[in-house]
Amino acid sequence: MDSEETLPVVELRVTPRYSQANPWVIQAISGFLSAYFMEYPGFRVVRHADEASSGMHVWICEIPASLKVPRLLRRLQTDIPPSKIVLPDESTPSPTRYVIDRLEA
Repeated sequence: MDSEETLPVVELRVTPRYSQANPWVIQAISGFLSAYFMEYPGFRVVRHADEASSGMHVWICEIPASLKVPRLLRRLQTDIPPSKIVLPDESTPSPTRYVIDRLEA
């Protein structure tokens, strides 16, 4: 390979209150992203970690240009308990961050 193409990086984050209300959701999202890897060449999870400072679970993913993140998120929401997606703040530098949170009661 002459040069490696740098793919855009996206962060998927889950708030502590959503994961505490649905303890199994972290495993479900990890499984979903693993299956997405098999379905879409070029998509991959670079890292999954707990962020100690915020308490959020974070998946850092490389996203090929042909993959639309909103589509991925809509499909994910059909597999997990009701949630809202907080869209990225355009003023924040890369990576783009999508936050999965609990619906307000």
